[in-house]
Amino acid sequence: MADSRTRSRRSSNVGCIACGKTLPRDDAREYDKYGDRWDREGKDLEDLCKPCHRACCHQPRGGSKELLTRAETEHSPEFVTAYYAPVSEDASTEPRSDG
Repeated sequence: MADSRTRSRRSSNVGCIACGKTLPRDDAREYDKYGDRWDREGKDLEDLCKPCHRACCHQPRGGSKELLTRAETEHSPEFVTAYYAPVSEDASTEPRSDG
C-alpha cells in the first residue's frame, strides 16, 4: 500500500517544462537534465508531457554540454550558428520512435 507522500505526489498536477501544459502527475514523464533519471539522490526532476517527452532525443549525451560550451568559447559566433543550423534541421527530420 502506498504511503500518503506517494499518494499525494501521484495525485498532484505538474507543468511541462517544454510547452507549459498543466497535466496530472501520472500523465507526465520525468526529465533529468543530467540524463540519468534513475540516480535520484539530491535531484529535483522536472516533468514533460508525453508529446514533448517523445520529441526529446533519448540518446546518451554525456559530455555534450561541455563540448558545446567549449565550441561557443573557442569559435566565432558564425561558426556556432553554422554548426547549429544543420544539426537542428537533421534532428527535426529524423524519424522518431514512440518507445
